[in-house]
Amino acid sequence: MMKKYPNLRINLFLGIILLSSSLILYRLFVLSVVRHSAYSLTAKAQKENINNILARGNIYLSDQGQNLFLAATNKKFPLAHIVPRDIEAEARDKAIDLVAEILGLNSLDVKSQIDFQSKSLKVLARRITNEQVDRIKNLKLKGVGVSYEADRFYPGSNLASNVIGFLGYDYDGKRAGQYGVEGYYDRELSGRNQNLSGLLNSKGPMAIFKKISGTGSGSSSSQEFDRPSDLVLTIDKNAQTFIEKQLEDITKKWQAEAGTIIVQEPESGRIIAMADWPNFNPNSYAATEPKLFLNSGIQEIYEPGSSFKPVTMATGLDLLKITPQTSYEDNGFVNIAGYTIHNFSDRVFGIQTMTQVLENSVNTGIMFVENLVGDDNFLNYVINMGFGQKTGIDLPGEVSGDVNNLYSGRKINYLTSSFGQGIAVTPMQLINAYSVIANGGRLMRPYIVERIIKEGGEEVKVQPEVVGIPISEKTAVKLQSMLVSVVDNGFDKARIKGYDVAGKTGTAQVPDGSGGYSEKEFIHNFVGFAPAYNAKFVVLIKMDKPKGIQFAADSLSPVFKEITAFLLNYYNIPPTRK
Repeated sequence: MMKKYPNLRINLFLGIILLSSSLILYRLFVLSVVRHSAYSLTAKAQKENINNILARGNIYLSDQGQNLFLAATNKKFPLAHIVPRDIEAEARDKAIDLVAEILGLNSLDVKSQIDFQSKSLKVLARRITNEQVDRIKNLKLKGVGVSYEADRFYPGSNLASNVIGFLGYDYDGKRAGQYGVEGYYDRELSGRNQNLSGLLNSKGPMAIFKKISGTGSGSSSSQEFDRPSDLVLTIDKNAQTFIEKQLEDITKKWQAEAGTIIVQEPESGRIIAMADWPNFNPNSYAATEPKLFLNSGIQEIYEPGSSFKPVTMATGLDLLKITPQTSYEDNGFVNIAGYTIHNFSDRVFGIQTMTQVLENSVNTGIMFVENLVGDDNFLNYVINMGFGQKTGIDLPGEVSGDVNNLYSGRKINYLTSSFGQGIAVTPMQLINAYSVIANGGRLMRPYIVERIIKEGGEEVKVQPEVVGIPISEKTAVKLQSMLVSVVDNGFDKARIKGYDVAGKTGTAQVPDGSGGYSEKEFIHNFVGFAPAYNAKFVVLIKMDKPKGIQFAADSLSPVFKEITAFLLNYYNIPPTRK
């Protein structure tokens, strides 16, 4: 062999040198370019005595003029520390009393830290005030001092907290985004990258976007550091501020347990505003009840009641079983399979058109439509409109709702579901279904992040995604007109002079836990859009268990009008009628 290849050893040796040189050059590239941000920040931390340096991208809200507003960033905070072994014996009692008084701590707790005689730095209090910083420094006690650490800071405090989430800790005790976009986009914000196999194994509607952007949230065996990215949300700061105030006012007015408002752009699926009440301050998440971290818009389900009726009506219109003028005679109740189902108000309406069925919210009229289309068709349209499945919004913890009753084969379940009882939806699913009506029949994937800005200014913009076309454009236009009639002839408190406004309320009974429904507790919701025939936004308002008022038409119509009027003015939308 050696005679045939006399230069083999030399070539192998040169190959090894070349490979080693390549590895060294690659390592230098990683150190000098790829990880430059992290190392430079770490060097600064060592110089300025900052602990736990945090390299994490910013999160921004925007406004109509595309101005950016910081929603989450990194900030240097002072903390008070001691090094117990460095505190001189004769100064210990003085140190205990003074430090405890300045920081508002229990003297015994401070004493236990000092008596431990550790030579490691011990943190006594974080995020101390400037006054406390000055007083600690002025003590000039050996072993007692002030350090600085970089941590997450939320300039807007509670604003959009259910969307943003917070930076907390994972199960391994490492810093990690929790809830909201902080959790969903933790990789992008922290700069942890995943390998190619992780990208190829990505699932769901966001997979294509993540492959294009070079990021992702899937699991990966490779956790190499990349440069942190900034996020620009679809949330409009001004719209968010307005709806949060409206939501707080309405829930307090009616002493409701909780409330949710979502504003969506139907053409794209963008979420313009999304709020829960009560909410929380992510700057002090440790002092917050964990249940407040949940985003009710995607993580809680409820029976929608009459606001679901347009979905059933869409099925009948799309299958050409009815028109808006189709009539039937209402006798006030329906007997079927041993059950008697009444209209919600126990009223008898007589001859009604399908438009009037929506205007008067006639349960028997909706059951008439369900009977015409058939159970299988009804189920198919419910699924195609996005119910019983996740919408794919880029927020963690989304639930699928519950339409299992429609797989039971029991006729009574189909009939009650036709008017929104016996099935459960998320607010996000319901507003997305109304966006189908407002958007000419196209079902869009809702999304929260508008674009990702990488270090160096490169931007990856999220593109709207059509998930399906569950109803025809003709059906959508007919429903738009019918829902305008609902507002014009039913909800005078929701009408806005000069504009075509479409909408429908729902007053749903709350299950009592024993197979029936409470006679005293209700969930109110109102979903509508404007301008009706070229909708720029859809609004959903939900209020849980209000007191002193029975119908959503009375409780939520005024706030729907306030929000709609604000948005029409904010987006400078011209009148659509005289």
